Amino acid sequence: MANHKSSIKRIRQTENRRLENRYYARTTRNAVKKLRTTTDKADAVAQYPEVASMLDKLAKKNVIHKNKASNLKSKLSHYVKTLA
Repeated sequence: MANHKSSIKRIRQTENRRLENRYYARTTRNAVKKLRTTTDKADAVAQYPEVASMLDKLAKKNVIHKNKASNLKSKLSHYVKTLA
């Protein structure tokens, strides 16, 4: 167990951030899956900006790498465009 006040506080902060990051990452993954399974173009066009925004926020907070966010957004936009 940590002996310094600063290290005890750091442990608390790290745990809180980890849980928050897990929540937002899981929520974003679910949103991406939902968009990928959508077959209605109008619905997909409406969902895409929200999902792209979620990915950008995760990349900004370094939960996921910025290139991963970019690759996912690119693939999703291609999928939305190809829907009939």
